[in-house]
Amino acid sequence: MKNVTITLEEDVLRWAKVTAAQRDTSVSRLLGEELRRKMLAEKDYERGRRRFQNRRPRALKPAGEPYASRDSLYER
Repeated sequence: MKNVTITLEEDVLRWAKVTAAQRDTSVSRLLGEELRRKMLAEKDYERGRRRFQNRRPRALKPAGEPYASRDSLYER
């Protein structure tokens, strides 16, 4: 593990200290866990995006069949 120094606004630091105390942890561990969650969420999103973009296109209608008109789609 590496140590880093960060700068926080007073109200943010106060909130972080209270939240860390409520969770029975340190501000350092609280921030580390939150950054890790963010990193994993971004990796999951990127993996999902790549999987979606690599899918083969599929037809929305049978070949040769015309698309529905706008008016027919919005009839009431």
